[in-house]
Amino acid sequence: MNQIQWFPGHMAKAKREAKEKLNLVDLVIELTDARIPESSRNPVITEIINQKPSILALNKADLADPNLTKHWIQHYQEQGQIALAIDAQHQLGLNELKKACKDLMVDFFAKQKAKGVKPRAIRLMILGIPNVGKSTLINRFVGKNQAQTGNKPGVTKAQRWLKIGKEFELLDTPGILWPKFEDPLTGYHLALTGAIKDQLVEMQELSLVLIGHLEQFYPGLLKEFYHLEDYHQEMAAAEILTSLTQTLKLDQDYTQAAERLIFDFRQHKLGSITLDRPIERVNIETNH
Repeated sequence: MNQIQWFPGHMAKAKREAKEKLNLVDLVIELTDARIPESSRNPVITEIINQKPSILALNKADLADPNLTKHWIQHYQEQGQIALAIDAQHQLGLNELKKACKDLMVDFFAKQKAKGVKPRAIRLMILGIPNVGKSTLINRFVGKNQAQTGNKPGVTKAQRWLKIGKEFELLDTPGILWPKFEDPLTGYHLALTGAIKDQLVEMQELSLVLIGHLEQFYPGLLKEFYHLEDYHQEMAAAEILTSLTQTLKLDQDYTQAAERLIFDFRQHKLGSITLDRPIERVNIETNH
């Protein structure tokens, strides 16, 4: 299988700028996709954050498998990372996120007060790869559309400060994707959730990865959802794609069938599904 790579020039600039601006903020919210909490964690962002106080927010929790989200949060907390699940689109978990930010800064502001420094707003930076919902989170935080939103990766390209009431000031930054994925599965998971532009990936190949995952961890889902004809449990991923193409009456247009499957997954039509598995990353073998 081909390695998926994507690192536009503006992202290299974004990394540089984020590092330069880090000393202006008090803490960082690292935003990930709850469906791929590990795949959507950028090692470059970890490097940028360094010793700065940070909160890991697993966004789009409404689209993810709730049991696995709990496992992931427990996993990160065991590593000493403050982590919580949110659904920025529907404003769920945002109060908890704000409270976590305040709690994290209590000691800092107590020391500042002891030095005679007047209280001020908490300065935040939200970092994350493209398409994890940064702009939506910012809009919900601010209360009106301050950040440009879109479901295409790479929409936000500028950097600016946004005021969130009197409590927070937020530095908006573009999404930063890393130049090379150590694990090919990371690239596939990012592509499946839309963090990598569809034009840069082979949709049939991508659909086989998704089918392999669903058959392994959500057996029977595809058969029931699409009412697949001639389905049996021993079918290879490619056979299931063929069956899907036939069931949808797409006249051997396997690419269109693959796109339909991937879009149904992204739009939550297949249900709440998590691609990353906690504890160990399971490599999915797809049969061609």
